[in-house]
Amino acid sequence: MEAETPSAEKTLNLLRSRLCNPSFIFSPLKSSPDSNYSKLKFLISNSLTEGCNTSVLLLGPRGCGKSAVLELVLVDLQTEYADLISVVRLNGLLHSDDTCSLKEVARQLCMEHHLLFSKMASSDDNSEFMIDMLRECGLAHKTIIFVLDEFDLFTQGKQRLLYSLLDAMQSLSSQAVVIGLSCRLDADQLLEKRVRSRFSHRKLLFDPPPIEELHGLLVHILSLPTDSTFPHKYSTEFNSRLHNLLGDKKFSEVLNSLLNVDNSVGSLLRFLFQAVCFMDPETGFLAIDNFRNAISCIRRQPKQENLQDASVLELYILVCMNRLEAKEQSSYNFNVVMKEYKAVHDNYQTSDYYAQNVCLRAFEHVLDRGLIGFTDSKGRSQSIEFRPVRLLIAPHELYQGLKSNRSCPAILQKLFDHESYK
Repeated sequence: MEAETPSAEKTLNLLRSRLCNPSFIFSPLKSSPDSNYSKLKFLISNSLTEGCNTSVLLLGPRGCGKSAVLELVLVDLQTEYADLISVVRLNGLLHSDDTCSLKEVARQLCMEHHLLFSKMASSDDNSEFMIDMLRECGLAHKTIIFVLDEFDLFTQGKQRLLYSLLDAMQSLSSQAVVIGLSCRLDADQLLEKRVRSRFSHRKLLFDPPPIEELHGLLVHILSLPTDSTFPHKYSTEFNSRLHNLLGDKKFSEVLNSLLNVDNSVGSLLRFLFQAVCFMDPETGFLAIDNFRNAISCIRRQPKQENLQDASVLELYILVCMNRLEAKEQSSYNFNVVMKEYKAVHDNYQTSDYYAQNVCLRAFEHVLDRGLIGFTDSKGRSQSIEFRPVRLLIAPHELYQGLKSNRSCPAILQKLFDHESYK
């Protein structure tokens, strides 16, 4: 079946919007009582309803969904407790300095409660204002939620913000929740003793999801609704093809090649967005080639790209250097490479043979491309011909680069075939 163009365009728009919407992506977590979403929401909700202060760290590698899950929880809580929550957001990359962070806290609290903010206030004034606001909000049964992104960066220096905040939370009259997000699993160990003693020591670990959950996530994101949004015949066939594609061994190989490098949700979403962008708008269906092209896009190979427009002579130089290294020749220079180049020419009677001065210019060009480099920096006073060099590209990368270069002579690929360099 060939889909109509409007349906295909509508599918592209829907899938792209889903992939850019963390709330949709992580919404299945709401139904699981064991998910970090449920645990974090229960923790904050309990603090709101019971009027108790708490602090928690969300720890895990980048791209695992810490920020997305937190935002999902905050949106739901702000809907349920609209007048009982005030959120202050800080980022360690911007506000790790104590003076700067206290000033930013005061500014956000003033905006939230329609108060006049003084840019001239000192750090002590801002600290006292923060403590007073915690007390006033506690009396009004309103909770201030402090979100500290890049939490480990706040532990640098004297940790005045963390101490002032956690110390103020020891008072029964204040009401606050501190949520730190960090990629460092030992973030709580970076706290000073006086700060650590006031921390709740609650931690939620965000691990990359197992392969079964990833497959469920793929179905959740890529499946089309079977209601009246799309033509029933088109959406049914789209979902059927998607199911067959996800069960295909070739797709599993593509997915595994991605997960072996980076198995985070963020990496998967970037991969899916690229694949969706490659979808053919005329057919309106996803195909295995879309995902293969996506892998090539997100996993760029700069060295192989440099080889695509390299000259024939530059390719000869690289192949000769690779032959020398295969012979375990530990040290060689341009002159040694030229001897190998002449040996290849004599053995195979190639028509591609150039004068030494031309070869030297090509050699310098390959150096500029970063495909080869000098083994040390001690011989800068020497001529380029005599300085020892080495390849900066692996044999399999060179072989793939030869295959992608349209000008590559067949003899060079045969040399790789003969020497088993694939």
